[in-house]
Amino acid sequence: MSDRSASRPKGRPRSRATASPAPPARPAARAVALEVLVRIDAEGAYANLVLPAVLDQRDLSAQDRRFVTELVYGTTRMRRACDSALEPYVLRELDPPTRAALRLGAYQLLILGTPPHAAVSATVAVVPQRTRGLVNAILRRLAARPPQWHDEASRLSYPDWIVERLTADLGADDALASLARMNVAPTVRERADGYVQDLASQWVADAVEVGGADRVLDVCAAPGGKASAMAASLDLAAPPVVACELRPARARLTAGNVERLGARVAVCCADGTRLPLPDGRFGRVLVDAPCSGLGTLRRRADARWRIDAESPERLAGLQRRLVDEAVRVLAPGGMLVYSVCTLTAAETIGIDEHLAEGHPELTSAPPLPDPWRPHGRGSLLLPHAADTDGMYVLRLCRS
Repeated sequence: MSDRSASRPKGRPRSRATASPAPPARPAARAVALEVLVRIDAEGAYANLVLPAVLDQRDLSAQDRRFVTELVYGTTRMRRACDSALEPYVLRELDPPTRAALRLGAYQLLILGTPPHAAVSATVAVVPQRTRGLVNAILRRLAARPPQWHDEASRLSYPDWIVERLTADLGADDALASLARMNVAPTVRERADGYVQDLASQWVADAVEVGGADRVLDVCAAPGGKASAMAASLDLAAPPVVACELRPARARLTAGNVERLGARVAVCCADGTRLPLPDGRFGRVLVDAPCSGLGTLRRRADARWRIDAESPERLAGLQRRLVDEAVRVLAPGGMLVYSVCTLTAAETIGIDEHLAEGHPELTSAPPLPDPWRPHGRGSLLLPHAADTDGMYVLRLCRS
């Protein structure tokens, strides 16, 4: 579920490895970044929704738009690390603008490596007059002394439960490497048809191995990236890919995307746990299931602060119902492909175990090649393995 946009974003954050220190000028860019950060913090706005809307209202150069995007997404991702570093110097409650300004300054100092004189003076210049002295003093003290991290969750800027959960499910080395990679802005990947889609999602569509005349079903299809990719492999005489989506708005989004791409996809609005389709109808069924999304945290800057610790188990219940229904419509000799853009055991190996117990007629297909790694009967792709989203794929054939 990681191909969530069919158009190139207006400004892509630079990764820490490629970002260069910002010049001391460009106060307008920092002022816009501060405004957006306050709305995310104080109003609960979603970063990926509020930032484009604000940028569309401002007359900024392309360079400044990219800089604002870097500041907003980066500061939002690294919020806990910034707060932890600032904690020794903050001795009273802060209002949202002051807290956002300190995080903005800390992000420039600690993550972007902006020279202290530029980071401090340029940030102080865009805060309200009444708090400039406080912000100036705290940021100068932070610049003079490197932070001492309390723990890995603070250093990497994640809620405790995410670090603990992935460490338990993946092992410490893979968990920390995955979390570190998801603090780096993603690379924009564009398919030959112009659709923007992460490589991991492209590889999932390839893993379905659509044949020329297969009947293909995409159960949770929005926004249509995988369905359109699979449709490209069909013979012209074959039926179109059937793409189902529960919510009408998301079904309309899918229909618009596949129409724009010229893909042979028929979109229907239907509940994937109760498909209005006959038994044994499809030779290929893809269930790209709703999940906790812990493999796509680099792509959604504020998701780590919104996902709750109960979501993996809660969503696993839905995933089990989806795959059970998918088995019903799978034809003899057909292949079921289950995928999620998360890394938890409950949503990966747990679903494999459910299918093994409830559907013994399903046998495993060959595992996917490197950089995928075996994970139960399926395959796991970690974010640091190939600079992609984290993804799990399980391929089972019906005898």
